[in-house]
Amino acid sequence: MVRRGSGSNSPPSPPARRGEERDDENARRGSGSPLPRERARGPARRAACVDVPALPLQLLLRAHPDWAGHPAAVVAEDRPQGLVLHVNEEARRFRVLPGMRFAAALSLASDLRAGTVPADEVARGVAEVAARLRRFTPSVEPRRDEPGVFLLDASGLGRLFPDLRAWAEGIRADLDVAGFRAWVAAGFTTFGAYATARAMSAASPSRRVFVFAAEDEERAALRRVPLSRLGIDPEVRDVLAKLGVRRVADFLSLPADGLGARFGEDVRRLHRLAAGETEAPILPEPAEEPLRETALLDYAESDAARLLFLVKPMTDRLLARLAERREALAALEVRLRLDRAGGAPEDRREEVRPAAPTLDPVQILDLLRLRLESVRLGAGAVEVEVAARAVAATPEQLRLFAETPRRDLAAADRALARLRAEFGEDAVVRARLRDAHLPEASFLWERLEHAALPRPRTVAEPTLVRRLLARPEALPPRPRHEPDGWLLRGFEYGPVVKFTGPFVVSGGWWAGEEVRREVHFAETGRGHLFWVFYDVRRRRWYLGGEVE
Repeated sequence: MVRRGSGSNSPPSPPARRGEERDDENARRGSGSPLPRERARGPARRAACVDVPALPLQLLLRAHPDWAGHPAAVVAEDRPQGLVLHVNEEARRFRVLPGMRFAAALSLASDLRAGTVPADEVARGVAEVAARLRRFTPSVEPRRDEPGVFLLDASGLGRLFPDLRAWAEGIRADLDVAGFRAWVAAGFTTFGAYATARAMSAASPSRRVFVFAAEDEERAALRRVPLSRLGIDPEVRDVLAKLGVRRVADFLSLPADGLGARFGEDVRRLHRLAAGETEAPILPEPAEEPLRETALLDYAESDAARLLFLVKPMTDRLLARLAERREALAALEVRLRLDRAGGAPEDRREEVRPAAPTLDPVQILDLLRLRLESVRLGAGAVEVEVAARAVAATPEQLRLFAETPRRDLAAADRALARLRAEFGEDAVVRARLRDAHLPEASFLWERLEHAALPRPRTVAEPTLVRRLLARPEALPPRPRHEPDGWLLRGFEYGPVVKFTGPFVVSGGWWAGEEVRREVHFAETGRGHLFWVFYDVRRRRWYLGGEVE
């Protein structure tokens, strides 16, 4: 912020408005730099960084409170060659740094405590912190390569917070309540705020909020930041340390082109960011839309079974959306808007929570059924809303939801086994096609040992289904003036009005049992279509089946 009278050659400033006088007064009192407003003088953009140092390590120490005060680290694998990912300040005093092998770290700190933190647990922690930060600004970018580092846009919040320091202190206090120890730095550039926040956790254990009042102050603090605190490749960091390059000031004294040729484009870009030649834009992650489904009912409903029938498809859709977001259901809330006759509608809220986060619809619906059956509604519900509270899902949960079909084949096999046990081995059969001339011989029945999922094929036009009778039925003689008056299945089907054929089927002559049939399709007055045939050898008409 450019203050009035900061230079003797400055042109006279216009009279300050009342809000600007209050901002300047806050700055003189040391309460922090005012949040920028839309005005001509002073920079309009402010950036901030929140560092929850070694977030996976904080989660690990939360699970092991007895490790407090000891050097601790998060390793990629619990074996000597596993990489050290995060360390606490006690471990840094023994010169244990990220990028080392576990065995090398143990040689420096024999009392080192170490463990692994699953990726899904880290993702849950990042999501929780990001959700809390969105209460203070909508533009929040979690750094995916550095879990626990969040870039924030602090611009345009002057009407919500009195000054930038109060805003930053509110963030720190809110994260303290959630159990996260965080450092907050607010400045004029994204990289300056990022570097300061990363360095503060070691240099200022007690001072966890730092706000720059001027750009020169930010640049001076940036030059004092150790390179080991930045997201720089460990191999590059160690090579530069051998050359005596340990701080940003030393790093900036080197030529950018030479660094790029020696270490790659990422190091060149880091040099340009530190020198202020370029600015890293904040790429905020959009907040996840709330997971909820709403249904308006045409009539008031108070029956638990029918309400469960309405909630089931809504729950299935929510679980599918959760799986797409790689999350699992931690709790499900059902809101019922009751229609009070002659009064204002009343909301009734019920919540069910599984024993562990899940994507299993059967488990959720069973809990819902028990809850709805125990609820006594004073009036019928005219609106139903289902909302899901989610957490990051494990790979096993996602694999089961994505790969396991909705039809439980194992349960189907158990049911088939019970049928075979009660009615015999031939009670469960399936048809298998085979080459034959006669329709009833074109398939055979074989035992079904295991159930399988259907594999339908896409066809341009639907085919007619021909129902075969197990044994052809003999028909009455065909009347002389056919088709008028020929009743195939009784008066309820009507007489035959259309006769198509014949289609000659002949076979079996090679086995000495020749079969010759003249097949016809007969349509009745009621719209039914039968297929009948005339057996030449027996000189009689038979009903073979029906076409649908």
